[in-house]
Amino acid sequence: MTVRAIVRAGDPLLARVAAPVADPAADAVVRLVGDMLDTLDVAQVAGIAAPQVGVSQRVVVYFVPPHRVSGEPGDEPIGMTVLVNPELHPVGEDTVTDWEGCLSLPNLRGRVPRWRRIRLVSFDLDGRRRERLLGGTHARIVQHECDHLDGRLYPSRMSDGASLGFVDELEAAGVLPARVPVRPKDYLKGEAALLARLARAGVNV
Repeated sequence: MTVRAIVRAGDPLLARVAAPVADPAADAVVRLVGDMLDTLDVAQVAGIAAPQVGVSQRVVVYFVPPHRVSGEPGDEPIGMTVLVNPELHPVGEDTVTDWEGCLSLPNLRGRVPRWRRIRLVSFDLDGRRRERLLGGTHARIVQHECDHLDGRLYPSRMSDGASLGFVDELEAAGVLPARVPVRPKDYLKGEAALLARLARAGVNV
């Protein structure tokens, strides 16, 4: 497929509310996901939203690596996952503040409050409705990526702008955890249903 250019902060597309996908099972959506997977693999991060590759549609691709798991209920490692037309609903009122970064804001990090637990409703690439409860880092990654679908970047969520800084400066100051490299396509290998759907659409990843 295609590695797409990342849309960066300042582009009006990132401030736009993305359009719902009319048919989550359409081959065109599967091909978009193929491009997102290739782009994610090159970027070596845990998630990407369609607006970040220039497509204003409500599609997210993500995974949760073991080293990111918090141990909270609903937070466990998960392989490559596709969300089409996701809806998020907070469960309770607890929030947790932690570091986040974004491909659309390169080399920056900031501390962002997020709901501790959420209920996620979405569709997969076979058009099946999925619902699950998420917590901890899993909930954070999904909230971050779904913000892109509503035209928001993480600095707009920050309660303390003083924490926003460049990665090298924050690491030098000892306030940012060390980065652990990830290989996104390693998290695709065990996802038989997703791989089969990609293959049916002629997508080779």
